[in-house]
Amino acid sequence: MVEVLAKNQSPMASLYPFKSNFLKIGDQRYHYLDEGQGEVILMLHGNPTWSFYYRNLVRTLKKDYRIIVPDHMGCGLSDKPQEYAYTLDTHISNLLVLIHKLQLTQVNLMVHDWGGAIGFGLATKRPELIKKIMIMNTAAFLSPHIPRRIAFCRTKIGAFLVQAMNAFAWPATFMTTTKPMTSLVKEGYLLPYDSFANRIAVRRFVEDIPMTPKDQSYETILDIESKLPLLDMPKLILWGGADFCFNDKFYKKWLEIYPEAEAHYFKDVGHYVLEDALTECLPLIKKFLRG
Repeated sequence: MVEVLAKNQSPMASLYPFKSNFLKIGDQRYHYLDEGQGEVILMLHGNPTWSFYYRNLVRTLKKDYRIIVPDHMGCGLSDKPQEYAYTLDTHISNLLVLIHKLQLTQVNLMVHDWGGAIGFGLATKRPELIKKIMIMNTAAFLSPHIPRRIAFCRTKIGAFLVQAMNAFAWPATFMTTTKPMTSLVKEGYLLPYDSFANRIAVRRFVEDIPMTPKDQSYETILDIESKLPLLDMPKLILWGGADFCFNDKFYKKWLEIYPEAEAHYFKDVGHYVLEDALTECLPLIKKFLRG
């Protein structure tokens, strides 16, 4: 996959024209983008996306900023080990290794979906690193709310379908937006998840959603949630109101935690905010970063 994109041997290279960088963590390769120069923006994706989700922002913002976008282990162009601790703690730890490797001293943090829990895990561990935070349809706190279709994916049958039949990444190409994706964009989202083995992290992310004390990442998210009010840096919330997963309950929770945040609510925008509302979000992001 990496070689095809790098050599422009695929139409996908026109959408994702970036140099691939790799960091060895243990025996695994951790893929990340490092584009542009200047003040750093660290962008964290969710499940079942990858750095491809931020492609348009990277192309635009790298003119004025240094953009770092990792693919969480098991996602995107990172390795996809079959026997691996795909937990919130592990993803946060990998991110800290990357930050140490790149010698980053301060970043503007942008999070979406699972990137929220991972990113706020970083922020609550190392608040001195974070200059500003941009939040899109995510959570970093406990919630009893989970859509039935995602709850089903946590069952044995559902987990099998997610990995064997691509019953999570594939539906996401038409259930996460209100504006239809082009066939090429859909192909881009699905590119890394083209086999049973390559969908291991997609399944494990769903299984790792912390709902009860029995879940492995429950204590981790509980600790993160307790420290959220301590983060006093500027925050921008860009929220898609037509998200079936991270619905208005999550949006209102963020406003309760951060009433001082600059918040923009887009009623007819789906979960993949940057697919539905890039033109609306981009000037708001630029203005917020300029401060």
